[in-house]
Amino acid sequence: MVYRLGMIFLVFLALCGCRSAPVAGKIEKVGLLVPDTISDQVWGTKGYKGLLRIQSVFNVDVYYKEGIDNEAAVKMAVEDFHKKGVNLIYGHGSEYEKTFNDIADDYPDIHFVLMNSKAEHQNVTSISLAGKAMGFFGGMTAAHQSKSNKIGVLATQKWQPEVEGFIEGAKYINPDIEVITDYVGQWDDAEKAIILYEKMKKKGVDVVYPAGDGYNVPVIEQIKKDGLYAIGYVSDQSELGENVVLTSTIQHVDEAYEITAAEFNKGELKGGRRTFDIQEGVIEMGEFSPVVDQSFQKDMKRLIEQYKKTNKLPNEYAR
Repeated sequence: MVYRLGMIFLVFLALCGCRSAPVAGKIEKVGLLVPDTISDQVWGTKGYKGLLRIQSVFNVDVYYKEGIDNEAAVKMAVEDFHKKGVNLIYGHGSEYEKTFNDIADDYPDIHFVLMNSKAEHQNVTSISLAGKAMGFFGGMTAAHQSKSNKIGVLATQKWQPEVEGFIEGAKYINPDIEVITDYVGQWDDAEKAIILYEKMKKKGVDVVYPAGDGYNVPVIEQIKKDGLYAIGYVSDQSELGENVVLTSTIQHVDEAYEITAAEFNKGELKGGRRTFDIQEGVIEMGEFSPVVDQSFQKDMKRLIEQYKKTNKLPNEYAR
């Protein structure tokens, strides 16, 4: 009798323990870490909108922390989220790569999601927003509109696939066009970005693609003052000047967050890289400026639809 009571007691304890831990593959609560702020109206704001979409769709509690930009701060934030019962954490940037991978084994009940990084554990997923295609179509537009036969890419890092895409797209339209490329090195270094832009302008560039979410707005504002053209980046930036911004290469981070949250909720989110492109609706081209002729716009829309169906860019058909 004593033995049977003891076994019942142990089973009871086990059941209680199971109920106290987050359920694997089921969203309990969600946390978001951003290195800067959610009110920048560009990158940070997109991450916050993604968090709000998850809250609305899955009816769960969500939390966010701003200014989390070093290892100690990340560890403290994750531990605080863990105490609150969060089991899905988004690190809004590649800054979280090392720390998330270092601590993943310490939090087996939490799934970590970050951007454009290595994911070395089963409970770490890196969202990769494919940039080559959007860069390609942006480059086509820039080359078509250029009168000086010189266009520029003002990127942040050399690994950005949109840079290669932009150059290929421009060359597809005009093999003789000159594409000048410079790298800012930091996503939010607006001062350096403006200096590099001024150098491009002196070289005769008349269309610039500022591919950095922390400096693209001030660069486009300067482009507007100079009467030149721009290709928008990350968000639809036509509101900065519809006669200035020819089109925008848009990344719907909030959509990617909702999709990965749904996959996690079904127990289907795997560790490693999760790539999104135009086909999933996470990447898209913005509306064209009225200064871009209608025949070119029509051709572009056809080519974008073709890419959606075939996953081949226009220059890949000729190979």
